[in-house]
Amino acid sequence: MASQERVETVTKGTAFWRCPKPATYAPETCELLRGGDTLPLHCSPTSSQRVLPSKQPASAIYLPPILAVRSHLRPASMCQANGAYSREQFKPQATRDLEKEKQRLQNIFATGKEPVERKRKPPPVRQENPAPELDRFEELVKEIQERKEFLADMEALGQGRQYRGIILTEISQKLQEMEDLDHKRSEELRKALATT
Repeated sequence: MASQERVETVTKGTAFWRCPKPATYAPETCELLRGGDTLPLHCSPTSSQRVLPSKQPASAIYLPPILAVRSHLRPASMCQANGAYSREQFKPQATRDLEKEKQRLQNIFATGKEPVERKRKPPPVRQENPAPELDRFEELVKEIQERKEFLADMEALGQGRQYRGIILTEISQKLQEMEDLDHKRSEELRKALATT
């Protein structure tokens, strides 16, 4: 009903854009439209000059390359030549060991349970020449030496004042750790001597 009401509100003779000017047709065109016939393909012009119909079909009109309609489809022969229709041959590969699968299923039917697989541990890798363990005491001596060299380099460059406090603090921490290690070792040595 709503569509019928809308149709009634549009005035007769107006178009979609509400142009009040009705289209005027020649009397011959009105007769053709009333009769239901198709419009002629060629008609004579109304002016005094006669234009001959072009002998070329409308599709042969030259268009610049930008406006020319080109099909982006390739012919089938070109696709076949490029190998677009060739398939890769199927190469079957065993994705699992069928004998192990048979054995597993036999165990399931026989016992009613899935067998527990025992994973073998790889043999331990033997090192022929193990790296000699550096003693922590030796490491601390090397670290203190590196810090002294760094501080000497910075003083040579004129920046010793900036790094002196930091480096001396680190050196004192390393010395404290060395004293703790020395104390622990001497205790262990005393215990070892006391038990023998």
